[in-house]
Amino acid sequence: MTDHTTRLDHVVLWVRDPLAAAGFYEKTVGLEPLRVTEFAAGEAPFPSVRLNDETIFDLAPLDLVPRMNMLPGAAGSAGHPVNHVCLSLPAAAFDALRSRLEEGDVPVSGVSQDSYGARGAARRSFYFRDPDGNVFEARHYD
Repeated sequence: MTDHTTRLDHVVLWVRDPLAAAGFYEKTVGLEPLRVTEFAAGEAPFPSVRLNDETIFDLAPLDLVPRMNMLPGAAGSAGHPVNHVCLSLPAAAFDALRSRLEEGDVPVSGVSQDSYGARGAARRSFYFRDPDGNVFEARHYD
């Protein structure tokens, strides 16, 4: 039986340097890079990183802006990131991410307690930015 539950498939992030962004998400955030070699060879329009089995982040270079014409006015969305994307992690992965960010001199916010989210109150959460200014929240519920 196929599960037809609505899910998040991907988020497109505007980045200045897709290869550098892929490196950040792989080494600092701990995500699996996808299509990096193909992008570097000019065979893919952008690389991606895998968040989980069902969701990826596409790392769209700003030079794709002129081709963002699937909707009237869509090209104007470049450089206008969403407020933030929230990553829900197990407690150990949450702590490991914060350590990698701090070791990489990536500024992080203080830790909040009991922030509301998709699964109720998260035990702890904090915020950080990627090198292109996209804001992420990391949290864990357990």
